[in-house]
Amino acid sequence: MNPDWNEFLQTQGARIEAGVVTDYGDAAGELVAARDGRVLADLSHWGLIGFSGEEAKTFLHGQITNDLNHQLAVDQAVFAALCSPKGRMLANFLVLPWLDEILLLLPGELREALQKRLSMFILRAKVKARDASPDWVRLGLSGPGVALAVADWLGAPVAERPLAVGQAADRFAVRLGADRFDLFTRPERADEDWARFAAGARPVGAPAWDWLMVRAGVPTILARTQDEFVPQMANMDVLHGISFNKGCYPGQEIVARTQYLGKLKKRLYLAHVEAPAEPGQSVFCPAFGEQAAGLVANAAPAPEGGTDLLVVLQIAGHDAGEVHLGAVDGPALKFMPLPYPL
Repeated sequence: MNPDWNEFLQTQGARIEAGVVTDYGDAAGELVAARDGRVLADLSHWGLIGFSGEEAKTFLHGQITNDLNHQLAVDQAVFAALCSPKGRMLANFLVLPWLDEILLLLPGELREALQKRLSMFILRAKVKARDASPDWVRLGLSGPGVALAVADWLGAPVAERPLAVGQAADRFAVRLGADRFDLFTRPERADEDWARFAAGARPVGAPAWDWLMVRAGVPTILARTQDEFVPQMANMDVLHGISFNKGCYPGQEIVARTQYLGKLKKRLYLAHVEAPAEPGQSVFCPAFGEQAAGLVANAAPAPEGGTDLLVVLQIAGHDAGEVHLGAVDGPALKFMPLPYPL
């Protein structure tokens, strides 16, 4: 986190641990605010990789799961993933357009390693990869009516389609949902922009924003879940993060085989458990005995208590209806509908 920005957030009441805003003194109240009202979150723990050069789009198109040639535009971001040769996700991210650069937004803990991995394949391509995180302060804004506030900030409304991008001279926004946005602003104007949005939204820590992501059914690959899931297992196909019409990329054969041979046995589900939960934790169901039936992908404390989580689980286990966290006799999961159809 930028030291000046860190200091500013502390003047606003932020409690910061290892570069992550944990809360502003009332974690429970912030979760309720995220559920019921307008909230504003610092997203400095998310990193950015910038790709520039005349072959940047062509290079990335050949490395990741989505079709940048036909889906990415100046006013449109896309979800995508980078896979291992075995078709398992090493990271998933938002691909963002900014002038003559392409940005990947992903958890900061993965940024350096992913940048190095992609850089290995640049070879003679006319592409440069860099850490673009210091160039932008990342904010999250959610709640009723925030689209109007974002339009006023940009000077024009952001289109209503998913992942639409609105840009101004030194800032841009991505529509994550009807009332949820990622905002990107320059460090020199971040204090002013924070004050602008905080006048109508409650500042919240990262756990409240994580909860919004979980409830939206959008998974995030973390260090603890790398190389675990084929993209379809994490619903990346439903989230339009995979193209099945483009050319090859690492793991493409496995991803395509999963799609066309009907071998998908796991899916991402939304659930609640009356206990703490962590990404990478195993879940069990009677039909599979002592063998784990799936893994927790993401978890966040829920406003009502307990934990809401995204779990990648055997479809048969979900359909049977009895799933437990951590052990065959662990706390029971209660499933909730995702905000999109499977």
